[in-house]
Amino acid sequence: MARPHKSLKGQLLLDGGQLAGSWFHRSVVLVCEHNSEGAFGLVLTKLSDSRVEDVLEGDLGPVIGGQILCGGGPVQPAALSFLRLVDAAAESPGATQTLVLPGLWVGHQLEDLVDLGRSSPQPGSVRVFAGYAGWSPGQLDGEMKRKAWLTEPATAELIFSVPPEQLWRHILKRRTNWLDRLLAESPEDPACN
Repeated sequence: MARPHKSLKGQLLLDGGQLAGSWFHRSVVLVCEHNSEGAFGLVLTKLSDSRVEDVLEGDLGPVIGGQILCGGGPVQPAALSFLRLVDAAAESPGATQTLVLPGLWVGHQLEDLVDLGRSSPQPGSVRVFAGYAGWSPGQLDGEMKRKAWLTEPATAELIFSVPPEQLWRHILKRRTNWLDRLLAESPEDPACN
């Protein structure tokens, strides 16, 4: 009898030290969808050199347009995704956005992002991504069996309050496993140790 699929939706994947030389080296990925058809996630730790308003057309407002565009992953680098916080008491943001965690939604439509920009969202409540991380059926499960990734429950605080360039180390340093904390302190290139 086949084991039931264990979804990692709503989890953070952290480079467990085996992804050196890859696009995911020292990255943190939010798994937005994971089912028998594959997985979709957004890399939270890669920032581009561009502001959102420099690459997307439309009146995005200063909160969204002025932020730095995140590199969501190596798949389809021109694909748009955004994460947004919604007050838990508020209604859902609509049929074109998907719930990832309570109060955290992911969307992919430029029109939705423009509408969101017009509504003057709170600073720090939206992040915009170009590209994404994608896994074919069973691929992420195989990577988990090889222990390529560490997992951590995602929270809005981690996603929106910790600077992206510090997120990987921040999470590893607060874990109870001393090897994880040691990994957080390791040099970028172990040969320089």
